[in-house]
Formats: sequence, structure tokens, C-alpha cells
Amino acid sequence: MSDHPPLSRLDLNLLVALDALLTERSVTRAAQRLHLSQPALSASLARLRTHFGDPILARRGNTYELTPLAIRLTEYTSAALESARRVFDAQAGWSPEDSTREFSIFGSDYSFATIGRAVSRLAAERAPGVRFRFMLHNPAIIDDIDTRLRYVDGLLMPHGFLDNLPYADMSKDDWLIVASADNARAADGITMELIAESPWVFTYQSRTAFTSASRQLQQLGIEPRIAAVVESFLTLPLYVAGTDRLGLVQAGLAPIISAPGDIVLHKPPFDATPIQNALWWHPVHDRDPEHEWMRALFAEAANSARS
Repeated sequence: MSDHPPLSRLDLNLLVALDALLTERSVTRAAQRLHLSQPALSASLARLRTHFGDPILARRGNTYELTPLAIRLTEYTSAALESARRVFDAQAGWSPEDSTREFSIFGSDYSFATIGRAVSRLAAERAPGVRFRFMLHNPAIIDDIDTRLRYVDGLLMPHGFLDNLPYADMSKDDWLIVASADNARAADGITMELIAESPWVFTYQSRTAFTSASRQLQQLGIEPRIAAVVESFLTLPLYVAGTDRLGLVQAGLAPIISAPGDIVLHKPPFDATPIQNALWWHPVHDRDPEHEWMRALFAEAANSARS
């Protein structure tokens, strides 16, 4: 048997109060936000403190700060509220043309600038009331992705980082090396010698966050000298332009990042393995007709990118 109290014994209105308290960090402001009296919200805070065995809000001088537990609860509370709204907004017959649903997707700026942009445009044509929220992922999110995907609609990420989750393949892409337009050593192309000797700008450089091409360089026996790490593919060229640094980006970004003319894109001098992009989601969404519509939209956008 579970040690957790059944939902029927919990006052789910406390979830709304908790979300307001965590957001406002003030009983007065939270009460104003919910159009409640301050004593009423203070009573809710007292019940929350009893339930969690934690003060939630701790006084520091003339202000209140969230306790460590409250900080952890912040993200889960908003996700739980969003899930509850979806439960009660669900309809037996769903029409995308009349819907105002918001789909939330994790991914990198690369995936949003390519497949995400195409999906958003298709949605605007087919379902003008539907909205997409594209949220940048980070290593902490990926490490906890099984939980995170319960509360969002999907994750755009290449193969090689996740398993045991449903997915739909999107487009394939190649890697290109970024060099400054005034880098004389790169003027005639990129050599393995230049790769080994140049400083580099990398993205997502950690034990669990990396790019397949940067890992491939290490497998070839080259340990690049890293001058900067940025968690953005679109801003990486800014750290390369006007320097002797090199970087790696996906070919799909070429039309965007090469427009200013201060960088040059080169094919790698090694056989860089292409990346296979995919849309991943949690199995709880498998039979959701609204989610199925969303997945079909991503598939159509991916097919357009291939053609």
C-alpha cells in the first residue's frame, strides 16, 4: 500500500495558493493575486506548512525568502497546475481550428530556429488559436528528463542522449566548422593540424552534455583547447568572429549565422557523423488526440525540410 494520502483527502485548492505564494514570495501580494483576504491566505499557508513540515516562506529581515524545499517545489507546482488545467480543459471532440491550447517543447536554440520555426508557422495557418512555448533545455533538465516530460509536450534533441522513450525522427543534419572570415590560417580550408592547434568555442561541454562532433574529435585523439563554452549554437559564431578560434555548428543554421559575413563555414576534414534530430515525448501523451495532432505537425515540418 502507498504511504501517500489519497487525493480525495487533499484540498487541491492549496495547490493554487502554493503557486501564488511561491511566485510572489509574500502573503499580501499572493492574496491580492488570488483576490483573497490576507487572513484566508495565511490560513492556507499554515495548512501548507503543516503538510510539508516546512515554513515555505522564511523571514529574512523585512522580506521573505523561499526555503530550500520551497525552491524545489516551485517548478513542480507550476507543472502540476498546468497538468490539472489540461485535465479539465480536455474535450471529447477536439478541433485544432477552435483550440487555444499551448504546447510546451524543450530544445536548443538550433532546434527552435529550424524545426520549431517551421512548426510554429504551420500551426499559425491551421490553428491560429494554438500556441507553442519553446523552452531552452539545460543539462539538469536532460538528467531528469523522464520526470520533466510528464509535464511538457516534448523535447527536440538528436539521438544518442535518451532511450526508452517514444520518439519521431525529424531531419538529419551535418556539422560545419566555423572560422572567422579574417582567419588567415583557415583561408584555404580546415586541416587536422589546424584543428589540433587552434583554440575552440564549444557548446554544452560537460560529462552528459556535448555535441557528437566534439566527442568525435576526442575519439580521433585530439583534445581541443577550449577558450569558451556557450550553451547556444546561434551565439557561438559571435565568439569566433575576429579571432583565431574555431567552432562547430549544424549545417541547418548556415543561412542564419553566415548572413553578417564575418564568419566562414567549412566542411570538416574528418568524416563527421551526421546528427539525427528527433521529437521525444513521455508515454502518457501517446493517446492524447491533441498531442497526436501536434506530432503530425512536427512530422509535416520535418518532411518539408527534407524536400
